[in-house]
Amino acid sequence: MQSTDENDTNHGQAEPDQSAPHTGKTCGTCGDTSCSASLRQAEESAEDFAERLKLASRLCHIGHKVVVMSGKGGVGKSTVAVNLAVALMLAGKRVGLLDVDIHGPSIPTMLGLEGETIRADGEDLLPVDRDGLKVMSLGFLLRNPDDAVIWRGPMKIGVIKQFLMEVAWGELDFLIIDSPPGTGDVPLTICQLIDGLDGAVIVTTPQKVATVDVRKSITFCRELKVPVLGVVENMSGFACPKCGDVTQVLSSGGGRGIAESMQVPFLGAIPMDPMVAEACDSGRAFVRHYAASPTAKIMQEIIAPIAALDQEQAPAPAQPAEKQAAAHLAGTL
Repeated sequence: MQSTDENDTNHGQAEPDQSAPHTGKTCGTCGDTSCSASLRQAEESAEDFAERLKLASRLCHIGHKVVVMSGKGGVGKSTVAVNLAVALMLAGKRVGLLDVDIHGPSIPTMLGLEGETIRADGEDLLPVDRDGLKVMSLGFLLRNPDDAVIWRGPMKIGVIKQFLMEVAWGELDFLIIDSPPGTGDVPLTICQLIDGLDGAVIVTTPQKVATVDVRKSITFCRELKVPVLGVVENMSGFACPKCGDVTQVLSSGGGRGIAESMQVPFLGAIPMDPMVAEACDSGRAFVRHYAASPTAKIMQEIIAPIAALDQEQAPAPAQPAEKQAAAHLAGTL
């Protein structure tokens, strides 16, 4: 799909409880007259009001919305997003995964969904189902995976609005949003359009060139009043597949240092593990297919505070014992 016209518009998992009461409200039943969606704003056109009402009607069926961000590309943001979504699903949650990384939609590859297409039911777009995980990606719209998406900002924003307003997610406990790197049009649009966004998970690698951009992402979230749920330091050491030793091939501790200096939670550090790359390339979620591995256990600790959002009173994110898990990794691989 190409355009330059800016005006173009069961693997041991817990079964999600489809009958469980949903924590969010629906526009038809909530009765909240103070809801921003039900009140037409001053100088808001009828068209804009109808669009905002439609968006709110979709999103109120979703309990929690979490955006996964990064300051720069190549830090493993999509890997974290996929494994976060799958881990929540394996815990029995109803989960959707929205890939809005428009110029590099990698979610279909990571989940073995290449070649899938989007189906419609009337005005609804139906997400692709992957063993209970509902997935939507721009990659499903491309006729050829080698096609480049050559769009200006207004076109990107239009597609994001379409995904948010027309995808029939149904009742979800979590919607995980894989955002493109940086703080440009797409992350800005997501954060402005989604009312009640629970927060952002920011992914980085340890070296300075990546952590400098983390500060910008945190500042971006604060400017938009989006809570920072935590920082994840990816590729923190290399787990040798032969001897199990963990070697620091990059500088370490950058993610933790930034989190502490900017007073946001540090969720944990994930080592470079060859099995993670193998799982991504083969279309299998690492946290599911290598659930017993030490790296998967680190991921589970990182994900635990996010899963706790679905409890009545979520505890403060605990500092994960990534040091102990890394030591276990060195001794058991």
